[in-house]
Amino acid sequence: MSITADKKTELIKKFARTEGDTGSPEVQVAILTERINNLTEHFRDNKKDNHSRRGLLKMVATRRKLLDYVKSRDEGRYKTLIEELGIRR
Repeated sequence: MSITADKKTELIKKFARTEGDTGSPEVQVAILTERINNLTEHFRDNKKDNHSRRGLLKMVATRRKLLDYVKSRDEGRYKTLIEELGIRR
């Protein structure tokens, strides 16, 4: 369900705005998207896992807030981010 350290490092390298950037909204959204995708796969097998479903909903809300923040600051960055991650909006 969680992401591996290698995958997380790969996401940080891909979406970092500067060298060593781990906390920008783009990186946070990318990591949350990976975790959301993993949980979505988990729910295909475990339909009744409502405790994890609550965590999924919290992650989706957090990602939504971060995306709204990026959109309010720079619309171009927002559009490229959702295109790269394949998020529909």
